[in-house]
Amino acid sequence: MTVKKYHGSAGGWGALASTTKHLVKSENVIRNIRNLLMTNQHDGFDCPGCAWGELEEKRRFKFCENGAKAVNWEATARRVRADFFATYPVSWLTKQSDYFLEEQGRLSEPLIYDAQSDHYRPIEWDQAFSLIAAHLQALEDPNQAEFYTSGRASNEAAYLYQLFVRRFGTNNFPDCSNMCHEASGVALKQTIGVGKGTVTLDDFEHADAIFVFGQNPGTNHPRMLDTLRSAAKRGAKILTFNNLKERGLERFTNPQAINEMLTGGCTELTHHYFTPKLGGDMAAVRGISKALVAMNKVTPIFDTEFIEQHTQGFDQYIESVEKTSWEEIIEQSGLCQKEIELAANVFSKSQRVILTWAMGITQHHHSVATIQEMTNLQLLTGQIGKKGAGVCPVRGHSNVQGDRTMGIDEKPPQKLLDALEKEFSFKPPQGIGHNTVQSIKAMAEGDSKVFIALGGNFAAATPDTELTKKALSSCDLTVNIATKLNRTHVTPGKTSLILPCLGRTDVDMQKAGAQKVTVEDSFSMVHASGGVVNSDTANMRSEPAIIAGIAHAVLGKDPIDWQDLVTDYGKIRHHIARTIPGFENFNERLKEPGGFYLGNSAAERQWQTMTGKAQFIAHPLPESILKWQKPKQAKDPVFVLQTIRSHDQYNTTVYGFDDRYRGVFGERKVLFISPEDLNLIGMKSGELVNISACWGENEKQRKVTEFKLVSYDIPAGNLAAYFPETNPLVALDSYGEQSFTPISKSIPVILEKASSLKI
Repeated sequence: MTVKKYHGSAGGWGALASTTKHLVKSENVIRNIRNLLMTNQHDGFDCPGCAWGELEEKRRFKFCENGAKAVNWEATARRVRADFFATYPVSWLTKQSDYFLEEQGRLSEPLIYDAQSDHYRPIEWDQAFSLIAAHLQALEDPNQAEFYTSGRASNEAAYLYQLFVRRFGTNNFPDCSNMCHEASGVALKQTIGVGKGTVTLDDFEHADAIFVFGQNPGTNHPRMLDTLRSAAKRGAKILTFNNLKERGLERFTNPQAINEMLTGGCTELTHHYFTPKLGGDMAAVRGISKALVAMNKVTPIFDTEFIEQHTQGFDQYIESVEKTSWEEIIEQSGLCQKEIELAANVFSKSQRVILTWAMGITQHHHSVATIQEMTNLQLLTGQIGKKGAGVCPVRGHSNVQGDRTMGIDEKPPQKLLDALEKEFSFKPPQGIGHNTVQSIKAMAEGDSKVFIALGGNFAAATPDTELTKKALSSCDLTVNIATKLNRTHVTPGKTSLILPCLGRTDVDMQKAGAQKVTVEDSFSMVHASGGVVNSDTANMRSEPAIIAGIAHAVLGKDPIDWQDLVTDYGKIRHHIARTIPGFENFNERLKEPGGFYLGNSAAERQWQTMTGKAQFIAHPLPESILKWQKPKQAKDPVFVLQTIRSHDQYNTTVYGFDDRYRGVFGERKVLFISPEDLNLIGMKSGELVNISACWGENEKQRKVTEFKLVSYDIPAGNLAAYFPETNPLVALDSYGEQSFTPISKSIPVILEKASSLKI
């Protein structure tokens, strides 16, 4: 491992060099140059990376560094064929790194696991479908099957998937959204009546202030940096609340800005950077509200007309704010009163404010309360439902929001079920299904016997790694629809299938010709996406075709002609238009350059809540996690750990071993720690520690070993390490209130020297 402090800006020549490196690494240089030129273009494909949107403007390049990594990762020339699986047993593959597994290339033919030989071997598609049908039909209850979805699935695939699963008879939809922005959906539905952000990308061009909470766009959604750069250059104030000092939130050199590239110039993005304690964002926002309440008593700044006409619960909220002491706010947030009042002063002087957040907010025990506190702040001055203002949860995978819109939901709205019944003449299941946490428990306890995954890497993405592996291994059948080999595939059930699918970059040729699919970004914009390069797709099939094949085999003679639906995806979109609000005339509107806007009721100040008004919801500030969790050893220092991504990573996909902006090269088993805490434990950067979670006296021991300490600018008492390496520390039963999202940003841990001597 090499640790070298990074002094440059985000983007710039480093981003271009990284893009070039991964282009060469794909072994598909010429085709991938064309792929990159067609990324996020109207006549091309939507980036398979993040869900940030695109302004409709003519640009030759509409991709970022990590988007280029995602494209090159998917469009590699390497193929994993039968000889690979004949050579390597699964027991050997299990011991290899996540990087090694995915680096082998694209899966090229359907495979079945032979437990006796411990090898995967080829299987014909029809045989695979028949095997799935036999297992599903043999279940005593449809609820004994779990149907997982990754956020990379298209709208068409997700719609077909949820239709098949409900036709089969269950609402068991564990989904990647359960592990990221579930808290956003829950919180916003209760407060403003819709579980999505209220802003469009154009609103960032009109905001006076942008408050950024708990996110690292430089790594996780780099195209956001261009949006923030544009806002900063025209004078908008950007305030950042983030536990770690991240280069991508400090300054940025746009690789497409020739002057900046040639002169070494950059744009200072953040005007004020605050580093609250982990979990302290709610207290910080409460402090801003408290400061605003004091200001409002001197000079009215609240939008009383908006509050009286559009909201409910204002008086109760103000009472809770005034009862909260500054001492409590300062202790919990880790910020001083002057810092919070500075932020409140910027807020009060801004006519149009956007609040935006990501998983640094959503993966805590009190995430729903935190997001509702943010919404309360916006409601005080009428910052929802006007140009240049609103709330903006930044989604992760490119279509995680679209999948939920299409009905991938274990708690489906009754309107959706009624629409499906009317359109397809069957009674969908009415009960609540399993989310991700519940599905793991059901499989581990033997209550669920079949697991089918539409993309993703369930074993690596989920918490409580050993229990999750046990759960998958306990299933009678596991099925993974995937582009590349990953950790889940080498954690097979008693019988296991891998079904190779086309990627976003591949030309999808069906009976009616080359097909396009659609995705929805973080701003409720729906875009068309069509692969542009004819590459060696071997024996792969598209996701809709695979789903239709499974449905046809399972349901037999069914009123829904599954095979016909995939001859032309326009037929799937026809049904979407008739059953999903906002998609009327879907096929026609898809022709619009830049896609079309689904609309947002809250952005129009139409509140689909129980009362018909936006709700101020008052919560007490939560206790520190170190107070409500009992440490195993009271004499040991107890820290709070958050799991994060490296810069060479997207979700569970590891592109390499460098974290350029944080200055770590060649290693992933690292633990970021403050200089103060290094002194506290009497150790130095580069030394090895073991990390043990302490969720309570009765919890089993959870431990990861031999992590290298790295001194970093992070509040004392807080730590950070990469996932999935530290996912084993997250207990399955430790999840957010109301959201069931694993609290991966609030893990209480103790450290010991790797020699097993206590610190």
